[in-house]
Amino acid sequence: MADTPPVPFSASNTRPPLMPLDEAIAQLLAKAAPKLPEESVVTFDADGRVLAQDLVSGLTVPPRDNSAMDGYAVRAADCAEPGAVLQVTQRIPAGTVGTPLAAGTAARIFTGAQIPEGADAVVMQEDTTATSQEGGLGSVRIAIVPAAGQWVRRAGEDVASGDVVLKKGERLTPAALGLAASVGFHKLQVTRKPRVAMLSTGDELVMPGEVAPDAMKPGAIYNSNRFFMRALLHRLGCEVNDLGIVPDNRETTIAALRDAAETSDLIITTGGVSVGEEDHIRAALQTLGELQLWSLSMKPGKPFAYGSIARSNGQGVCHVTGLPGNPVSSFLTFLMLVRPFLLTLQGAERVTPEAVQMRADFDWLRADKRREFLRVRRNAAGGLDLFANQSSGVLTSMVWGDGVVDNPSGQRIKSGDTVNFIPFASLLA
Repeated sequence: MADTPPVPFSASNTRPPLMPLDEAIAQLLAKAAPKLPEESVVTFDADGRVLAQDLVSGLTVPPRDNSAMDGYAVRAADCAEPGAVLQVTQRIPAGTVGTPLAAGTAARIFTGAQIPEGADAVVMQEDTTATSQEGGLGSVRIAIVPAAGQWVRRAGEDVASGDVVLKKGERLTPAALGLAASVGFHKLQVTRKPRVAMLSTGDELVMPGEVAPDAMKPGAIYNSNRFFMRALLHRLGCEVNDLGIVPDNRETTIAALRDAAETSDLIITTGGVSVGEEDHIRAALQTLGELQLWSLSMKPGKPFAYGSIARSNGQGVCHVTGLPGNPVSSFLTFLMLVRPFLLTLQGAERVTPEAVQMRADFDWLRADKRREFLRVRRNAAGGLDLFANQSSGVLTSMVWGDGVVDNPSGQRIKSGDTVNFIPFASLLA
């Protein structure tokens, strides 16, 4: 697919053509270079980080056949009929190795303990009746006919020596950390955390706690974007430099961006990126570096800006993304564009979410020329319900919903149709 050239802002070009979202993502990800440097961290501290090496196991896990249950290790041939009684000759807790099992005998065994030589099955204790014998281990009655291999974990069934257990570019999860530890990795080579500066502009913005609701001036609004943006960045493992609300002053804005660029990989701004707007962020970026304004075929979230600022030390550039000011637009453009950009900077292999097909239990008959992201919630009948108000300023829709329907441009939806659902769980992890 050929790139659609970005359209620079000019007074004579206030309605640029809409750029397909997939095209915008591809162009943005192409700018995510070079990748961030690598560092070594202890495995305990690697949750959410992106692996910078293949992890190759030097172990077989489990190293020997072991018991999946507390019970008795037996020879299946000795239990051909229900009610077989076997002499218990040994007790094998986890971490110990028993002696070979003689025919006609059983070994008391516990979960994780190595299966003794000669045994080929484990009978869980609920299917047995033990008898005590003074000075010995007694005998056990086996109530079932066990099959060979029953409740036996085979050597190497989890990991074989030489296996790549985790691949470079994988974003580490709690389970992945456990897997790395299970084959002996106490440190992991990962990509450095992205350093992200975030700022808001607008004299209308105030902060909760600084101005009480009943003291709000006409036109003032609380800066909700700052709160969810910071939380989203932390969930992506970023080191966040919150610059707060920058006053609507050109020189102050230029100084804030210039200083942030020296120590940041990315600067995120919200508001003031719609074509036709005049604000200090745009002028400052055009003074300090490059700025491209894109009109995305995306609803909500049409305006988006990408720019870069060269660092004074000559060590590359700091990327800049400008998001729309309406909270739902800002939230969704972050998830669909900035999130994959930050993951690509870290070398992640999977950066965009996969939709799952679900049934729409609603009608959406006002098809839009833009690709729409409709806030929905799963219902008890296995379908999706639609939030009544899909406005880009209604942040309650993001709290009520547990995902979005990715609806192609010009597409109507009738109740019962199959739609593409993207759960927030896959976007907020």
